Amino acid sequence: MSSGGLELPPGDSSHEGGPADAPGSAPEGAPVGIAAGAVSLAGGTAAPGSARGPGSAGAELDWGAEAWVEVRTRAQRAGRAYIWLNLIEQRLRSVVGAVLRPIYEPVHGGDDWVVAAAGPAGQEWVQRAVAVREVSRRKGYLLDTADDNVLSFLTLPQLRELMVQHWPCFEPYFDDRREIELALDELEVTRNVVSRNRALSRPVLEQAERASARLLEVLDAGAGSPSADRLPIDAVEDLVGDRYADVISVHPDRVRLQRQLPAEDLFGGARRLDAIGIGLNLLVQNFSGRRLVRLTEAGCRVRLLFLNPASSAVKRRERELGLRKGELSRSVEMNILHVRRVRAGLRDPSRFEIHVFDETPRFTAYLVEGESSGIAVVQSYLRRARGMESPVLVLRGGGRGVPKDADHGLFTTYREEFESMWEDSRPVS
Repeated sequence: MSSGGLELPPGDSSHEGGPADAPGSAPEGAPVGIAAGAVSLAGGTAAPGSARGPGSAGAELDWGAEAWVEVRTRAQRAGRAYIWLNLIEQRLRSVVGAVLRPIYEPVHGGDDWVVAAAGPAGQEWVQRAVAVREVSRRKGYLLDTADDNVLSFLTLPQLRELMVQHWPCFEPYFDDRREIELALDELEVTRNVVSRNRALSRPVLEQAERASARLLEVLDAGAGSPSADRLPIDAVEDLVGDRYADVISVHPDRVRLQRQLPAEDLFGGARRLDAIGIGLNLLVQNFSGRRLVRLTEAGCRVRLLFLNPASSAVKRRERELGLRKGELSRSVEMNILHVRRVRAGLRDPSRFEIHVFDETPRFTAYLVEGESSGIAVVQSYLRRARGMESPVLVLRGGGRGVPKDADHGLFTTYREEFESMWEDSRPVS
């Protein structure tokens, strides 16, 4: 999802986040002087053990496994960026057509309205678009009649130019011209890199994803605000999300999760919050009691299910983690006391329920549901690792963008498990 922090689970080591993405790494045996993570496409040296000398013909054709991993990483980054750029270009083309066509087409007719809208300042590039369209017609490149118009042959910078030239026509629909132009400036950097097949760094890709998400939000007038969602659906998830059920990102530990999805983004704006675990530290230690009171008073229903600090399961967990006797149970007790104080400060304490369970803890889960979508953060308990160090799954449940088979996804599984545990638990007075 997303720079939205959203990383799809890698299928092999050649995906983003694999060895080719390790900071400061370079292919083993790469020539001295080549930047880390770069592939030399010309003038390379012979592979180790090769009979040819450094200057012999064809030596630069030798690519090892590390070089292939690197170029696959480049291609995957470029492909992800291309999806965003394609979405932006299609959306901007639609917006420009919807605003300018009713103004120019009645007077100039046909596709001449685009030429008229470009005016003298855009005469050169609009005529080039007309010429490219004619060539595409003759060679049979136009397979879809919907693309048989001049507007479909305008590039992102040209669409931007039309928008800037006719800003008074767009102003009633969009508040901030500068915000749109700044986002398009950021995307132009990525567009130049992708169009020329140059290396695309992670920071530039993440910048492009943020700019694209913001620009789509601005251009998506009247269709709801994606910023209201705690984890916006990104272009890649929308295209291939069905491959991963409702899992939208995987993180090796909770630290990396919180970099991408801070507690405020996860819990803020929730209408329903159910959590189960040993001590629920992600909520208790990262979301203030005052903020939790405001959230509940705003209409959120909260159900928290802690492991009973007096149970034998806590003692077993302390032995697994090598903690001193009573250390974990005291920590859980402190967390329960904290949320009890929160509940005591509410006008309607019945909306904030606290229970404990006595069974062996198998996972911790935070099931957060908002107005239009749901997010779940799930971790399994490992024998020798604390919650901060355990792998994390982020699931999407309910609302837009959820795969058609979401009823069989993990969100539903953990929701049913929570309800079962809640039925067998005891309330805390």
